[in-house]
Amino acid sequence: MLKVNNISFSYLSKEKTLQNINFTLQKGEHLCIMGESGCGKSTLLKAIYGLLDLNEGTLFWNDFQILGPAHYLVPGMDFFKYVAQDFDLMPFTSVSENIKKFLSRFYPEEAQKRTTELLEVIEMTTFANEKVKNLSGGQKQRVAIARALAKEPELLLLDEPFSQIDNFKKNSLRRNLFTYLKKKKIACIVATHDGGDALSFADKMIVIKNNQVIAEDTPENLYKNLKEKYIAALFDDVNEIIINRVPVLLYPHQIKIVQNSNEKALVKNSYFKGYYWLIEVKYNNQLIFLKHAFTLKSEEIVSLKFNKTI
Repeated sequence: MLKVNNISFSYLSKEKTLQNINFTLQKGEHLCIMGESGCGKSTLLKAIYGLLDLNEGTLFWNDFQILGPAHYLVPGMDFFKYVAQDFDLMPFTSVSENIKKFLSRFYPEEAQKRTTELLEVIEMTTFANEKVKNLSGGQKQRVAIARALAKEPELLLLDEPFSQIDNFKKNSLRRNLFTYLKKKKIACIVATHDGGDALSFADKMIVIKNNQVIAEDTPENLYKNLKEKYIAALFDDVNEIIINRVPVLLYPHQIKIVQNSNEKALVKNSYFKGYYWLIEVKYNNQLIFLKHAFTLKSEEIVSLKFNKTI
């Protein structure tokens, strides 16, 4: 349904913020865009929504060409919804009124039913009558998502949608939201730096570095096939270790402490992570990280085993 054909864009006369971006997105498919800050993720969402005039390339939704402000007095596509990081809510009205903003007032019962449904998705039923100005940043973020879904867009564009939401709410909200989108067959593109957004909920993922796509695959394949440190580091801590004169990328869980081996390391620090400890050790004059069941004493010598299988 969405066809991004070799698009490039730059702000004024600066270097290109997007360069030769290509991908497609099918109906109901979820795509995660990942990369470090400043790589062009947010700019790509704005381009897809029609807020920017491209330097090169084309954007199509089915057979409809998406064009920018030079072609439309009011930029943006009616059948898309874009949730930016500034939310753009009405602060002096209630949560419910914000969600109902784009719903028809000629069908009040239907509008109320839809609002109630979306309040449940974002887990804010008890805040229905609360003025938005009294909400926290994370709550405002959830209201912005609900309002974007009010008229069931064909494509939802989310820019760091869970960045201000507490972890204990984030996990359940992600499950609710992406389950709802799949049920309604709403396509979604999420720009994020959080690997959890991709691994659990995205059908496919693209990685942007230096303003261009360097990888496109399923999140599982990108996670398991450690070919570039930049990509692996988007999911977890990653170690680059020289084994038999060959550099190897390993996640912390791929390094085990064993009773005895020829690979020795010196414990430097232990960091409590809940159900495991992240252990920092010095191995062959480099600091690496591994996961362990319990803490270890600093300066303790341990034996290591490297497992290249995820």
